[in-house]
Amino acid sequence: MRWNKDKAAKMLLGIAGIIFIGIGVSFNASAALGNDPIGIVYDGIRNAANLSPEQLGMTSNIVNIVLIIIVFLAEKHYVSIGTLIHLLFYGNAVSVGGKIYQIIFGTGTLLTQMIGAVVGCTLMYLGVAMFITADMGLDPFTGLVMVLRDKTKKEFQVVKISFDVGCIAIGFLLGGKLGVITVITAVTAGPVIQFLSGKIERLMERVAGKSAK
Repeated sequence: MRWNKDKAAKMLLGIAGIIFIGIGVSFNASAALGNDPIGIVYDGIRNAANLSPEQLGMTSNIVNIVLIIIVFLAEKHYVSIGTLIHLLFYGNAVSVGGKIYQIIFGTGTLLTQMIGAVVGCTLMYLGVAMFITADMGLDPFTGLVMVLRDKTKKEFQVVKISFDVGCIAIGFLLGGKLGVITVITAVTAGPVIQFLSGKIERLMERVAGKSAK
């Protein structure tokens, strides 16, 4: 019974993390101060397809479906239930996040844009840390990074950095918003997410320990 409760708790944590990531990415896009390396790809493809900002969630779903197919055909063991759950919730969270941003900040000023971007980055970092701690599997982009690592035989960190740079370049060339948030997320994402992951993992262990008593 405890195993089922732990599993359910991790599943809920992972789903909440996916929702936070989607809303965070949407906040960054709406703030128009730049996107993270993944968000700029979504934004660039949306722009190249002449879709409205409100259709960013739909765009992300289409991109993720294509990536899941590619990853499955290349290394199907990297596609898991967590990958499919990510697909189910992520795009909707992005769409809802855009509406929430407009309700809170509207068109706003530079100050409200900055506040919105800070909130967006915070939600995104927290969401990624939650998803990692839940250990549900890989999101589509990370799955693709793992495939590239296997094919190139390079270290993960080398492939990840190269992949992020490539995403930024592709997204920018397609018309995605490149700005200060792009730089900030590239520099701070790794350390902040690692820190938050440790905190969340210890919190989950304490909760599990109390429930076992």
